[in-house]
Amino acid sequence: MSIAGKHAVVTGGARGIGFAVASHLAREGARVSIVSRTAPSCTFFAAQADVTDEAQVRSAFAACREEHGPIAILVNNAGIADSAPLPRTSLEMWERILATNLTGTFLCTREVVEEMKAARWGRIVNLASTAGLGGAPYVSAYCASKHGVVGFTRAIAAELANTGVTVNAVCPGYTETEMMARSIANIVAKTGRSEAQTRELMAKGNPEGRIATTDEVAHGVLDLVKGSKTGIALVIPAGTAA
Repeated sequence: MSIAGKHAVVTGGARGIGFAVASHLAREGARVSIVSRTAPSCTFFAAQADVTDEAQVRSAFAACREEHGPIAILVNNAGIADSAPLPRTSLEMWERILATNLTGTFLCTREVVEEMKAARWGRIVNLASTAGLGGAPYVSAYCASKHGVVGFTRAIAAELANTGVTVNAVCPGYTETEMMARSIANIVAKTGRSEAQTRELMAKGNPEGRIATTDEVAHGVLDLVKGSKTGIALVIPAGTAA
C-alpha cells in the first residue's frame, strides 16, 4: 500500500540503519521526522531527545507533529550496545542499555498509540536483533534488552489487534554500521584477531552466513510498514519471520 503523505518518525535516524530507513520511507513519499540524541545534519526534520527521558520524548514528538502533522508510522531504531563478561558488567552498563533499547522503545511507542488508534491506521516497527531471539556471550545486557523488545512488540501487537495498527519487530544480525565497526575494533584489540578474521567470524554467526547491509534492513522495515502483518519478528538477512 502507498505511504505517500504519511508522517513517519524514526528514532536514532541520523546515521546507520536509522538513516537508511528514513531515506527509504522518504523515497516512498512519506514525510519523515528524525528523533536523535544529537543534532543531526541531514535533510530531514529533526527533533533532539534522549529516548530514555520521558519529558524529552514528549517534547520531541510534539515538535515532529507541529512540523508534519499526526504520526502514522513509528520506527524505534535508537539503540546502543556494549560488551563485557557478566562479572564485569556493571549495574550502570546494564541499566543504560536497557533504558535506551527497551525503555526508549516503550516511551516512544506509548507516545503515538492513541493517535494511531483514533486514525484506525498505524505502523510501528521496532528494531530488535537476532540477539533478541537467541543468546551470545559477553552481551547479556544487550541480549536481555532485545529479548525485551521482541516481547514488548508481541504484547502490543496483541493489545492493538483489530485497531488498524500493526506492531512488528525487525531482527538484524551483524550489519555494516558504525556500531559494528566499533565492535570489530574492540574484538581485534582484545583478542589479537585480524579485522578480516573478526568479520569472517561475525558473518558465520549471521543468518545466511553473511553480514547484512543497512539497505536490506530498511527494505525489511518498509515491507512491514506497507503490509498488514502484525506481531512478527523479521530476521535479516534471512528474511524469515520468527
